[in-house]
Amino acid sequence: MKRLKSVCLSIILIIGSTASITFCQTKWAQTGFNFLNVSSDAKSGAMGDAVNSLSGYSGALFHNPATMAEMPSFFSSTFSINNWIADIKYLQLSAIFSPFNGDYGVLGFSLQSIDYGDVLGTMNWNNEKGYIDTGILNPSALAIGIGYAKMISDRFGVGGQVKFAYQELGKSTISSVDNNSYQTKRNLADAVAFDFGTIFKTGVQSLAFGMSVRNFSKEIKFEQEGFQLPLIFTIGISANLFDFVEIKGPEQSFILSVDATHPRSHPEQVKVGAEYSFLKIISLRGGYITGDSEDDVTFGLGISSSGMGISALNFEIDYSYTPFGVFDNVQRFTARLSL
Repeated sequence: MKRLKSVCLSIILIIGSTASITFCQTKWAQTGFNFLNVSSDAKSGAMGDAVNSLSGYSGALFHNPATMAEMPSFFSSTFSINNWIADIKYLQLSAIFSPFNGDYGVLGFSLQSIDYGDVLGTMNWNNEKGYIDTGILNPSALAIGIGYAKMISDRFGVGGQVKFAYQELGKSTISSVDNNSYQTKRNLADAVAFDFGTIFKTGVQSLAFGMSVRNFSKEIKFEQEGFQLPLIFTIGISANLFDFVEIKGPEQSFILSVDATHPRSHPEQVKVGAEYSFLKIISLRGGYITGDSEDDVTFGLGISSSGMGISALNFEIDYSYTPFGVFDNVQRFTARLSL
């Protein structure tokens, strides 16, 4: 018991110290690799990304790695497609394994790939236009991570992830002052980042708290200008409200989740998400994000085979729709497989 208290205290101190550093940051919109904070999971997107305290969530590695410690199945995998703004395409893949009923923890793997589309390259030139075309650029980004989580007790769990991320912004051609010599450079930067978090089950029905810190890394640079990764600190609370009232009839649930976030790159936000499920077959979801003038309201639904009792192999399809102000609407699609 003393050992458990020491571990819990150490984790709380680490998160508290990181949070204090995070809250001291006042320079907004000065981070790089911001693709790391874009959620492609349709369930999360539909709930306004308020999933920091939802246990057994197969997309945990992209939010709070500690919440995968209570995976209800031996294996779970998700594949997501995100049609982001400005024709940017996101692909996300995660796989979570819980061998020996999770007695020795849960292992996870995550992958995030981004295609920014075709961008026309230009270069300063001494002509009437002041520039010339240098061809099509194909910027891209990738992040690969390995995570681990474990329930230290029946109420408290911890988790972490280490990930390698890189971003390539294409090649650029630099000319000399007299335009007589040229140099071609490949604009590439990479970093190793860490995520860690905790989950606490209060014992009061399904009421739970979650805390996480994501994208903790040293400063990186493309050329001479250094920048930080989009560090974000999140605390959340969630519960199935039907646990507190007597609901007769078929099996139903209504999950309400609230997250408070402090990003390094923009002001704080409060995210509220809700999910109503009927017979574990169909789920209707909604969310709201404060402090953002473009994406505030989110919607979505999911269809699952887990409530049909067909086989041990469960399959789920999720969809989310986010009106994005002056930009195009954002649509996310996710397929989940578990056994």
